[in-house]
Amino acid sequence: MNNSKPYIIPKRTVFEAYKKAKANKGSAGIDGQDFEAFDENLSANLYKIWNRMSSGTYFPPPVKMVEIPKKNGGTRTLGIPTVSDRIAQTVVKYYLESSLEPIFHKDSYGYRSNRSALDAVGQARTRCWKYDYVLEFDIKGLFDNIPHDLLMVAVHKHIKEDWLILYIERWLKTPFVNRNGEEVKRESGTPQGGVVSPVLANLFMHYAFDKWMDIYFPKSPFERYADDAIIHCKSEIECRNILESLDRRLKQCGLELHPDKTKIVYCSDKDRKCTYPVTSFDFLGYTFKKRFIKDRTGRLQFNFLPAVSKQSEKAFRTKLKNLQIHKMTGSTIQIISQIINPIVRGWINYFGRYNRSQLKSSLDVLNRRLVKWATRKYKRFRGHPKRAREWLIEVAKREPNMFPHWTLNLMP
Repeated sequence: MNNSKPYIIPKRTVFEAYKKAKANKGSAGIDGQDFEAFDENLSANLYKIWNRMSSGTYFPPPVKMVEIPKKNGGTRTLGIPTVSDRIAQTVVKYYLESSLEPIFHKDSYGYRSNRSALDAVGQARTRCWKYDYVLEFDIKGLFDNIPHDLLMVAVHKHIKEDWLILYIERWLKTPFVNRNGEEVKRESGTPQGGVVSPVLANLFMHYAFDKWMDIYFPKSPFERYADDAIIHCKSEIECRNILESLDRRLKQCGLELHPDKTKIVYCSDKDRKCTYPVTSFDFLGYTFKKRFIKDRTGRLQFNFLPAVSKQSEKAFRTKLKNLQIHKMTGSTIQIISQIINPIVRGWINYFGRYNRSQLKSSLDVLNRRLVKWATRKYKRFRGHPKRAREWLIEVAKREPNMFPHWTLNLMP
């Protein structure tokens, strides 16, 4: 073996990591280099990453700190790596996932190739029919507060390759650079926005929560998506016992329950009619609560079911509003569809999985925006929204696939 290359990393792996990182897109890091600029000297740039990683001389550059607003107020800190560092992290992620995926819990759904948020929602839906209570909780600042020493204990337990451990340690210690260009040291956490961060967070939570639940509360199943989770219980007392124990457990692991996002919920339906102050909860964009629907035999009755949350509807409508469709009078309706369809299709695909009828009110808003666009674009419709709507109905009949919601018979 060449002494200058103590670590065997195939060049092909680096190239595959580049393709995957590029497909995931993302903005430039502190060096301002995007993928377009990186590609101008692609071979040399990829060789540099491979050469340094293989020789142990790869040192990640500081991470660009970006603060984005949360839906419920406040901000979330993201760490944006450079393009080169994103590729290097993708290389390491490939090896980490192959080692860690087999040990992860079946009810851990976040950031895993064979699990999804919709899988978690579906499993929660089924279990809410079997268990009367839910303990909903969220971990405050998971990615910012993971203790490095405890995380590295888990890393050493499962990762035997020296070079993987070396680079994980370097990434954990890499400082942020804020908007003023100042370096901010990091004593804990793994940057949200980093490629390896989700895998490392899952590994930490595997021991901090998943296995702990299996050992101490094996009769209370759960669904966890990163820092957002729900636990199913037979009784309120069971919920309170778990909550008390969980609070202690997370504090031992350097974490803290989010006080505003942790609560006990009673899954009220046609058979469960006890009085309880909290009978609904939000999980992964869905609201679970008692709903009046038809059962399989066609009878109307109450059941405890998920459907798109008010917050998710509001976010969708805000996104539509910000597009300012009504001002695109220089565009044809075909161009309008190309602009908005990716947003609408993605929203329907996710929130249409469970209780699709609840999407109607938000998609009606979209139709009204299309009517408003038509009244501004065509003189014959100005001041006559009814005529514009009739015209859109004719368009929808001729070309029902023009917009995703039209195929659901949600025409103007």
